[in-house]
Amino acid sequence: MNIFLDPAVLFFIFGLLAGFARSNLEIPPAISRFLSLYLLMALGLKGGFALYESGVNSEVFLSLVAAIFLAILVPVMGYYMLSQKLKPLDAAAVAATYGSISAVTFITASQSLDQSSIHYGGHMATAMALMESPAIIFAIIMANRIRAKEQQISTNSSSIKISKILHESFTDGGQLLLIGSMAIGILSGDVAHKVLAPFSIDLFKGLLSFFLLDMGLIAARNISQLKNKPIIIYVYAFIAPIVHALIALLIAKLLGLELGNAILLMVLAASASYIAVPAVLKEAFPEVSPALYMGMSLGITFPLNIIFGIPLYTFIAQSIIK
Repeated sequence: MNIFLDPAVLFFIFGLLAGFARSNLEIPPAISRFLSLYLLMALGLKGGFALYESGVNSEVFLSLVAAIFLAILVPVMGYYMLSQKLKPLDAAAVAATYGSISAVTFITASQSLDQSSIHYGGHMATAMALMESPAIIFAIIMANRIRAKEQQISTNSSSIKISKILHESFTDGGQLLLIGSMAIGILSGDVAHKVLAPFSIDLFKGLLSFFLLDMGLIAARNISQLKNKPIIIYVYAFIAPIVHALIALLIAKLLGLELGNAILLMVLAASASYIAVPAVLKEAFPEVSPALYMGMSLGITFPLNIIFGIPLYTFIAQSIIK
């Protein structure tokens, strides 16, 4: 199925249009939260069932190593580029946002691969979970270094703050649900796969469409937050995802990863966080307006990846990896 005719993507575009038209259409926050948790749980189960069948092999190991490497490389690279044009704290906040991942972009990409009959490993859900935290660690370390350099805080407080926020990050409900569901899928195997198929497979596409409708509405609201921002913000939000995806493709090619795993690695590298990292940034970077990193990730990069990025990354990967 052409992704532009995919109902989930069309619902996202519909949400964007409704948001731009300033419609009063709205998904209640409690339902949006439920949909988010459902998608993570279903993704974890599907990944666990797949790992139960395939087991752990060199492809799994190399994919996870590549994911961790990218999760470290992207925020470091982004900070040193952005710091040439932005204030240090602004640069660190944006770099951390783009160093993490968007679970919804990953889920949408996995659905696209399913519809195109492109195989990928269930372990890529683990890669997604591993790629979230390094950017959070980077954000906290950079915040403490910048403020210490400016003599606004003492370096003695940094370890306390890091431990506090890292605890919250690693015990985040969504991430725990994803990992726990994957473990349950691995342990329960084929029997649970058949029993839970109506929940984790049959309902998945419809609920993803409903969630993307909500995300379209939210993205439309966030675009307006970027008014009067420096031009580097727009350039980075459009160009960085493509650069990150190409770096991921190069790594996947060098490691000999399968096509589906390479595409998902590209999608993860190209995405930006709009939930986990922004929640940390509000505490770690109170000096930075959330409109900056939320406007970029949700207002530009998320729609770009959902509508154009996924088919583009798939096409490029198919041209390179035979």
